[in-house]
Amino acid sequence: MATFSLERTAPLPLDEAWRRLTTWERHGDAVPLTRVTVTTPGPTRRGTVIVARTGAGPLAFDDRMDVTIWQPPHDDTPGLCRLEKRGRLVRGWAELEVHPGPGGRTRVVWREELRVRLLPPLFDGALGRAGRYVFGRAVNQLLRRP
Repeated sequence: MATFSLERTAPLPLDEAWRRLTTWERHGDAVPLTRVTVTTPGPTRRGTVIVARTGAGPLAFDDRMDVTIWQPPHDDTPGLCRLEKRGRLVRGWAELEVHPGPGGRTRVVWREELRVRLLPPLFDGALGRAGRYVFGRAVNQLLRRP
């Protein structure tokens, strides 16, 4: 299993940072070769199912995620979302938090644990570094784009 975390500070109010990070289809614009769909009717809540299809042609795979915690921010109360990864190839979880930061900014914390079926533990370090890089870039893009 590979784990990683990252933190960012954005010049956005809590609710706007939350909106940008949890409009799930936007993740497909920020993660290469990925298309994201929400398979349950909105709005997002506990039980929402999200599928990220990554790859091309026969090399594509689905990363199914279920929202198990959905606590949007309110006023200065932090927000928390937990996704359980339940795909055939990718397992684990991801947590996204938004916290009030200095000067009206928002501090974002993204934590993730990944298990890729058939990938030996020898590759966990490389998988964690790759995940941190890919998701770090994705979070940066999502926070920058309205």
